[in-house]
Amino acid sequence: MIKKKEYKFWFCTGSQDLYGDEVLQHVAAHSKEIVDELNKSGKLPYEVVWKPVLITNQLIRQTFNEANADETCAGVITWMHTFSPAKSWILGLQEFRKPLMHLHTQYNEEIPYDTIDMDFMNENQAAHGDREYGHIVSRMRIERKVVVGYWKDEEVRDRIASWMRTAVGVMESSHIRVMRVADNMRNVSVTEGDKVEAQIKFGWEVDAYPVNEIAESVDAVSESDVNALLDEYYEKYDIILDGRDPEEFKRHVAVQAKIELGFERFLEEKNYQAIVTHFGDLGALKQLPGLAIQRLMEKGYGFGAEGDWKVAAMVRLMKIMTEGKKDAKGTSMMEDYTYNLVRGKEGILEAHMLEICPSIADGPISIRVKPLSMGDREDPARLVFTSKEGRGVATSLVDLGNRFRLIINEVECRKTEKPMPELPVATNFWSPYPDLYTGAEAWILAGGAHHTAFSYDLTVDQMADWAELSGIEAVIIDKNTTIPAFKKDLKLGEVFYR
Repeated sequence: MIKKKEYKFWFCTGSQDLYGDEVLQHVAAHSKEIVDELNKSGKLPYEVVWKPVLITNQLIRQTFNEANADETCAGVITWMHTFSPAKSWILGLQEFRKPLMHLHTQYNEEIPYDTIDMDFMNENQAAHGDREYGHIVSRMRIERKVVVGYWKDEEVRDRIASWMRTAVGVMESSHIRVMRVADNMRNVSVTEGDKVEAQIKFGWEVDAYPVNEIAESVDAVSESDVNALLDEYYEKYDIILDGRDPEEFKRHVAVQAKIELGFERFLEEKNYQAIVTHFGDLGALKQLPGLAIQRLMEKGYGFGAEGDWKVAAMVRLMKIMTEGKKDAKGTSMMEDYTYNLVRGKEGILEAHMLEICPSIADGPISIRVKPLSMGDREDPARLVFTSKEGRGVATSLVDLGNRFRLIINEVECRKTEKPMPELPVATNFWSPYPDLYTGAEAWILAGGAHHTAFSYDLTVDQMADWAELSGIEAVIIDKNTTIPAFKKDLKLGEVFYR
């Protein structure tokens, strides 16, 4: 199981000494109160840490470099309580390497009409100071998130919380290591890509291992460990024999238990957080990893099929971004399989041969053992379920040769009109926004893949923010998408990233 890292976010307040020490004391007290209230709100997934008021070039530069060096700091939230001359921020901003938020707020919600004087105006001039600061950040071409509103408003706190998850995704991206078991599926284009450029852009390490090296780790798993995990399976999941002999069925399930334990131990020993497999190269493995991979995804590992390392890394990334989220509905790899084109009932049946994460399941989860024509191995065990209803986001990271593009599509998941008893795989059924025809056309125009990294718990804005912070192109398909406007966006992207 991958453990959560306890990140924190620094709160840095800008000011200057023009108005005297008493004003600076008020600025410090106000910013401390904001930090305390944000932390007590229960809205934020990570702690906010107050830092002393910044008024000089030296202190600003020192603080930002300390933030760079602190491994627990996932980003900095800045706010200009009074007027803070922006040239004081240049050196610190030049050297800062982590996610940045500009919170444009003020301590008081309402103008104190009866008592306001010039002393109050001078002390409470975020409307002035934040514009000065915003100018220099824009001039320096620095990506940042701007959140505007009163700091006690629920919407403001929700936006801060949302950005925190994106920022942690950016930070953790540089710690993602993908283990490739065998290679990419022969002659397939969209699952390939420039691994060196991915490490430069995102920090991802993508390494290949011979399948039999991992198979040795599987073979080393003891029978007692396999039996203990089998007991867990049989207690947790429904068993559907489909007419098979119970003992023969259990032997097939035991193979997946052994693969799960062997794979996980290998991943932990080598410090990998994501894995790809390929049915075309299974070496000494007795089955295509199915149930085993599903369980590993549920534990937080990323996964991509047929060597799709980009999806594996994105699934891991999106699991990090949703970690600890209250009432989370799940994140998984997906694949576009087949359409329902009946008017008024349009949608895409999402599935894969075996490997869909049970975190997205709705209702009972069953174990079934069925033949699989691909892989030329014995019948693999897999978890079978249908997925939750609700809105989600599907993403596809593609390599266009001169750049990466993240395609982000808002989708609506719902139940299929009828059950599918002969289909022994986990499924999700969704309609892309704005509708199937426009959504699919836009996806294809953008060069989107058939594999996706999907989550119920992230938003289009969060994924677009991640792309911006990572310095890559993002294209969005949502309820407002029209094909003429989308084509224009793609053409603008070609010019911008030329």
